[in-house]
Amino acid sequence: MPRAKSIKTESAGGNPKAPMISNNGLVLTVYILYLVGFLNGLTAVIGVVIAYMQSENADPISQSHFQFQIRTFLIGLLYIFVSAATIYVGIGALLLLWWIIWTLIRCVKGLLALNAGEPIRDPNSWLFG
Repeated sequence: MPRAKSIKTESAGGNPKAPMISNNGLVLTVYILYLVGFLNGLTAVIGVVIAYMQSENADPISQSHFQFQIRTFLIGLLYIFVSAATIYVGIGALLLLWWIIWTLIRCVKGLLALNAGEPIRDPNSWLFG
């Protein structure tokens, strides 16, 4: 059975290079991109791409945050689509308000856990983790 090859970036001295941004820095960046996403939406998409790309290579604590962030994005998209579909019935505005509050709570809770060096307890939660 052939072994999988690992690719390591090496510096001139032959030692592996440390990443420019730590896992915690990337987790923090994604939370910030999600919060800025309320203003333009594009940054939230960039944030979920970062979370997807880094989730497999991260330490367990950061991995729980990345999983939580990915679920926040995907469930948030579901809330947005359902609220857009029901906006004319009147319930869509309430769902949109719920999505904003829900996303803010998840981002703040994630930031507080990250600051404390803790993983998200239930990253697959539909509520607040």
